[in-house]
Amino acid sequence: MMILRSSPSSPFVRKVRIAVRMLGCDDRVELRDADLNATAEPLRAQNPLGKIPALVLEDGRTLYDSRVILDYLDHIAGGGRIIPRDTQARFEALTLQALCDGAMDACVLIVYESRYRPAEMHVQSWLDRQAGKVARALDALEASPPPLTATPHVGDIALACLLGYRDLRFDRTWRNGHPRLHAWHDAFAAAVPAFAATAP
Repeated sequence: MMILRSSPSSPFVRKVRIAVRMLGCDDRVELRDADLNATAEPLRAQNPLGKIPALVLEDGRTLYDSRVILDYLDHIAGGGRIIPRDTQARFEALTLQALCDGAMDACVLIVYESRYRPAEMHVQSWLDRQAGKVARALDALEASPPPLTATPHVGDIALACLLGYRDLRFDRTWRNGHPRLHAWHDAFAAAVPAFAATAP
């Protein structure tokens, strides 16, 4: 049994959990929460960065980050399921995933600024820089939402998790001024039961 080191609210963990369900790997992956603040947390030995998600394989090796884990899950599921085989489609999916992962990184940094630094130490220019990344990403995605295919790929999964995390941590404010993304989100949620099943 593989072990997914996780946290219920992590959008990057949610990416992996959605893929696990979509690929029918539920019976091969055990979820195990990690305490990212504990110095004795085994995750720090499993992933020297101390970050989630990390997938501990049956032979004890560990894979990280979410992009590597999704690639591995697609591989063991036969390949070409959530990472397209066609060259153009593959790199479109991977580029969309990179854009959404970058925006999620920025969102997490904004959350951490409030969580780990007292208010008087907040650096507004830093927060503005991260918020700018998210705003540009959402605007680009609103201008050209990806087509939702019968089997969503890694880019689609990452986009759904980005929007879900904005709902969770930023009061659904992304929906203002992004009607095409709003429609895309709702269509993804209706088409992919794993999205609702993995909601934090």
